[in-house]
Amino acid sequence: MSRVFVSDVHLDASVPDAAEQFFAFLDAYAASAEALYILGDLFEVWVGDDDPDPGKRRVVNALRQLTDRGVACFVIHGNRDFLLGRRFCDEAGVRLLPDPIVVELDGERVLVTHGDALCTDDHSYQELRSSVRTADWQKKFLALPFTVRDSFASQARKGSKAHTARVAPKIQDVNPSAVETAFRTARVRRMIHGHTHRPGVHDTVVDGEAAQRIVLGAWYEEGSYLVYEDGKYDLRTLPR
Repeated sequence: MSRVFVSDVHLDASVPDAAEQFFAFLDAYAASAEALYILGDLFEVWVGDDDPDPGKRRVVNALRQLTDRGVACFVIHGNRDFLLGRRFCDEAGVRLLPDPIVVELDGERVLVTHGDALCTDDHSYQELRSSVRTADWQKKFLALPFTVRDSFASQARKGSKAHTARVAPKIQDVNPSAVETAFRTARVRRMIHGHTHRPGVHDTVVDGEAAQRIVLGAWYEEGSYLVYEDGKYDLRTLPR
C-alpha cells in the first residue's frame, strides 16, 4: 500500500476552496493509503487545542474519520501550527512526530521535516522560531485567554506577511549547507519537506553519493502531495 505526504495546506476560513479540496483529497487518495504524513502547517494558524472555530472542528472530525478507517496519520509541527497538542491528537486520532524524524519506507531511511529549520539564512525568523518553540514560552502563551491568543496571532500574521515581502526570496529558501548537514546528521540520502512553497524534486550529491530532496508545495492555489509506493516517489498536484 502507498504512503502519502502533504504539507502547507494552510487551512483557513478565508480560503474555503482549499478546505473542500483537502476533504476530497482525504476521501479520494488518503483513504486508500497505508499512512498519511502531514508535514506541518495543516492550518494557517493554530493558537491552541481549545479553538472553537467550526471549520477547524470539521478538519479534526475528517481526520478522525480517516484514522477510524484504519489509515495511520502522522503530523509534524509547522511554523503556523506548532501549538497543535495532545487534545488535537486525541480527537483527530493522529500521532504527533518530532521534527525532524527519520522514517523507514520499505527499508529505506528517509528524513522527514517541515523544512523551516533548513532556512538558516533568514536570521530573524530563526531567532523567533527558537523563542516560540520553548516549553516556557508556549506554557505562558497557552495560559492566556483564547481571545487574546487569537488577536496576537492576527498581528503575527501581518508581521509575517510584511517580513516575507521585504526579505529576498533566496534568503527564505533552504540553505545548501544546512541541507547537506541534515543529510549527514541523519545518515540518509533522501529527504522530504515543505515550508518553502517551492515544490520540486532536487537531485544532488552528498559526500560522493547520490541524494534527493523532495519539496512539497503549498495548497494556496492547488493541492500538492507525494505518493510513495513500491520504491517509487511521485510528486503530484491537484488543480483547483
